[in-house]
Amino acid sequence: MPKIIDHEKRREQIAEATWRVIVEQGMEGATVRGIAKEAGLSLGALRHYFATQDELLMYAMQLVKERATARIAEIAANEEWPPKERINKIFLELLPTNREKMVEMEVWFAFTAYFQHKKEGFDAQHDGIYAAIRNLLDSADQFQLLRKPLDKDIEAEKLYAVIDGLALHAFLEPQRVGGERIERVLLHHLATLFA
Repeated sequence: MPKIIDHEKRREQIAEATWRVIVEQGMEGATVRGIAKEAGLSLGALRHYFATQDELLMYAMQLVKERATARIAEIAANEEWPPKERINKIFLELLPTNREKMVEMEVWFAFTAYFQHKKEGFDAQHDGIYAAIRNLLDSADQFQLLRKPLDKDIEAEKLYAVIDGLALHAFLEPQRVGGERIERVLLHHLATLFA
């Protein structure tokens, strides 16, 4: 009986192998040959799933975004938590507070730098984070959680800077800026916004 292969699952496994290569060797090591070896596939088998290196990298990057989005959607749908706690948890999903999210963030940074000078591919300015921050602030406002008066445009920019800054510091100084510190700093900042 022929072996049934779940092609989408295999594509995800290849993307995860790509992440491991990038974390261990940087984008320089993310060659098709190196990724195939990490995934335990021949070069031909990998090319069956991804015709080009850029196609593979775009898929791997999109998978990072999809997984983060799925975690956020799960939190947003959980009505057991009060709105303020749910909003705080969603904000925390935007940051590398555990190993899985640290890997995703490190890969995201590498992809962003890689695609920055390419004409086609990922646009780092449209990663969805700023829009998510705006939506979360609007949501908090609808629940009457925000202190008054509050300039949401300015606060969204500040939050975007805080989130990006914490992510960058966690990447550059993981011994100093770990998950607990990130959580404390972000929740402290959010507390200044809530009534």
